[in-house]
Amino acid sequence: MTKPKVAFICVHNSCRSQIAEALGKKFASDEFEFFSAGTELRPHINQDAVRLMKKIYGIDMEETQQSKLLEQIPSVDIVITMGCNVNCPFLPCLYREDWGLDDPSGQSDEVFLETMNKIEKKVKELIIRKDELLKK
Repeated sequence: MTKPKVAFICVHNSCRSQIAEALGKKFASDEFEFFSAGTELRPHINQDAVRLMKKIYGIDMEETQQSKLLEQIPSVDIVITMGCNVNCPFLPCLYREDWGLDDPSGQSDEVFLETMNKIEKKVKELIIRKDELLKK
């Protein structure tokens, strides 16, 4: 059986969704396939996110990930929007939820670390809820 596919979506695919993809792969690559994407591209992943993910988790997102548009990822089972506040991009799926996370871009390391901790917690909760989410 194939693993369920999860997409983390936000407009720019440069910070929160990239962090979520990286943490998903770190903590649950045996349970899910993870992707991130957006409706617009940024030339680089947010450099504060890159630096802190290397420091805290030992993950080099610039080596393993890139900014992607929605049409560049496969069909997915679960869509998690990061908290776009205006118009979150739409992607067909079996289950969808919004994590309501503020964008830490341009803010202090403490704000980034708080966002990263929230994403880690939510990814781990997603693993626990896997069967429930895919029944809907």
